[in-house]
Amino acid sequence: TRKTWLELKTNYGRATPIRRRNLSIRAEVNFVNAEEAKKLIAVEGYAVLDVRDKSQFDRAHIKSCYHVPLFIENTDNDPGTIVKRTLHNNFSGLFFGLPFTKLNPEFVQSVKSQFSPESKLLLVCQEGLRSTAAANKLEQAGFQNIACITSGLQTVKPGTFDSVGKAELQDAGKAGLVTIQGKISAVLGTVLICAYLFITLFPDQAEKLLQMSPVR
Repeated sequence: TRKTWLELKTNYGRATPIRRRNLSIRAEVNFVNAEEAKKLIAVEGYAVLDVRDKSQFDRAHIKSCYHVPLFIENTDNDPGTIVKRTLHNNFSGLFFGLPFTKLNPEFVQSVKSQFSPESKLLLVCQEGLRSTAAANKLEQAGFQNIACITSGLQTVKPGTFDSVGKAELQDAGKAGLVTIQGKISAVLGTVLICAYLFITLFPDQAEKLLQMSPVR
């Protein structure tokens, strides 16, 4: 931040400040798509900083990236946190495989310990929200060359980046029951179609089977 003073000289030769203005010089975050991000890494030397939680990072991440999570798992044991964690684990945790997290209080300091404010950083997360929030924090801390992938890694096509992990980058956010929902729906759909065809093509046999089924 640079401060400037404007002064007015009076007839008595006395300087009187009449206005004070603060000029804040802030860099703008550069939002890019996956192909543009790839060029930033290869051509301009941007380092990739993954700000996702550890579970998503372990499923898939860009090779040779740095990992500093914006949110960390919340293991606090105060009564309020325990209640919130239990509710979370029974809903979001169960269906989406999301850990119960809290803001990482050491995020900015951890990044500062690895990079200078002049470093070129490409921030990535799964949906684009955490990387945007992380970029704002780093921008306020004095980092000047920050880029983010618009809408996150979920928009990255397979093969765009060299990645590490069992999943594709775009699927690293999928966990819990939602990962098998499609398979269950496909199986049930196949069963219903087969049942419909059987009743349509073999009505007599279907009627006999229905008569054999126990009635309650």
